[in-house]
Amino acid sequence: MTPAQGTTTAAKNTAHRTSRKTTRAKADVSAKTAATAVPQKAATSTAKQTKPLGHVTFVGVGPGDPALLTLAGRDVLANADAVVVEGPEHDAFLTYCRPGVEIVDGSGAEGSRALRVAARARLVVKTAKSAANVVRLLTGDPFTFSSGAEEAAACKKAGIGFNVVPGVSEVSAVPTYAGIPLTMKGDREVTVVDLAENKLDLSRLQPKQTLVLLNASEVLKETVGALVEAGFDASTPVAATVCGTTTSQTSVVGTLETIVTDLRAAKVTGEAVIVIGAVVEQREALSWFETKPLFGWRILVPRTKDQAGPLMDRLRRYGAMPEEVPTISVEPPRNPQQMDKAIRGLVEGRYEWVAFTSVNAVKAVREKFDEYGLDARAFSGLKIAAVGDKTAEAIGAWGIRPDLIPSGEQSAAGLVEDWPPFDEVLDPINRVFLPRADIATETLVAGLTDLGWEVDDVTAYRTVRAAPPPAPTREAIKSGKFDAVVFTSSSTVRNLVGIAGKPHASTVIGVIGPATLKTAEEHGLRVDAMAESPSVEELADALARFGADRRDTMVEAGEPVTRPSERRSGSRRKS
Repeated sequence: MTPAQGTTTAAKNTAHRTSRKTTRAKADVSAKTAATAVPQKAATSTAKQTKPLGHVTFVGVGPGDPALLTLAGRDVLANADAVVVEGPEHDAFLTYCRPGVEIVDGSGAEGSRALRVAARARLVVKTAKSAANVVRLLTGDPFTFSSGAEEAAACKKAGIGFNVVPGVSEVSAVPTYAGIPLTMKGDREVTVVDLAENKLDLSRLQPKQTLVLLNASEVLKETVGALVEAGFDASTPVAATVCGTTTSQTSVVGTLETIVTDLRAAKVTGEAVIVIGAVVEQREALSWFETKPLFGWRILVPRTKDQAGPLMDRLRRYGAMPEEVPTISVEPPRNPQQMDKAIRGLVEGRYEWVAFTSVNAVKAVREKFDEYGLDARAFSGLKIAAVGDKTAEAIGAWGIRPDLIPSGEQSAAGLVEDWPPFDEVLDPINRVFLPRADIATETLVAGLTDLGWEVDDVTAYRTVRAAPPPAPTREAIKSGKFDAVVFTSSSTVRNLVGIAGKPHASTVIGVIGPATLKTAEEHGLRVDAMAESPSVEELADALARFGADRRDTMVEAGEPVTRPSERRSGSRRKS
């Protein structure tokens, strides 16, 4: 190898080493840059996604009747994190929500409709930015004469997704509840006009059609005048309905010429859904809601708070407006040792029978079972007696079928009638466990003793008189502003009279059975209706039958149908 060649080779090697160093240096720099860049990028990404935007579901709840909420609306409410409402009229729907849901009040918006809609839209968007699953409740249908469309558009603009659950619109529901079909054979055209803050040209409307007017109450006089000028006959039938689909619903029927005067004479105020056209004439034959037997009746329900639900639901079904007044508080016995001893005796085989006379008695024994870690197997070998279907159902929830239910009157006396006498051959034990209230009568104990049984009459719970109701309620009871009172036990009679006084003479009295009837008469009350069997549903049915007969009598006599509170006598009831 020549010197020149050696020099060239050495130079190449040096350059190669330098290149590798440079490459390693660049790689190190790249690695360091990547190491620092990745965390920064991740941090930036995390900062942008600190919390995802929520989702809004607009739910139409119907025009007033809570039963008109759809199943889809109910299911959406069950999964809501936050619910935006407009006022107390939406409170009934919050029972479908899970505990801890955030309730956002959207009723504070004021000013014109445009301002109100904008304010609520901002509130919905703001809520959706802090809660994952937002439900916005709207009266009627969200996209039918409602602000749902504008609020949904605001969500879209803010990048918030939304769903819509349709609801029953007042346009169709209120006339239906008033007994007025919007279309019939020969009347197939319907026009809906919303007069809220709009100057509409009514002269273009055709007289041969059905009109539904919304938000027209404030301008009704001017509106009917404009319609007559547009060619509508002044004798065209008109119906105005306020508080539609609720038990406060009131409808006034007249003509274009008389409706303003008719509403004033009826002293009906508030926003109405107004139907104009020949279809209004069908109301006389098709009215189904306002002709319910207890429609509009204000009914007092004096009960323990946790047991009023089924009775109040049944009364509402008949068109009533029930109001609960707690008169009794169910509390544990002062001396729990007596109950503890009886439960131990039950497990040890001390008894042949257990007799339950109320749901509360079943509940008290079940609570003791839970306390001791027992279940239905503790009743093995025992016979079970029950008074009333509801008590039997409560026992059935245990998976047990009662051996004895009175075949006749569902009461202590009825149970004694069917109870077998003690037989030393057939009955190895002659003792009965009777868990009851502290104020129970001695009828059952005396009857079983006469049949040869020994009875452990044990106080399973106490019934304590509740605090007096508010002064306006007490005044309404005494002055006859309630149309009816329904008593579900003798103790409710005694306690109501004790904390609020006797119901007025005009008030209709309903009772659940003969024992309650007797107590009511002892307190100077005349009973008008009694349940055929001791259940709250039967009590509501009995009162409804009385109301229907009363209504039929008035109609047959050509008298206006009025509520009991509108026809008062001057003296208190006497038996």
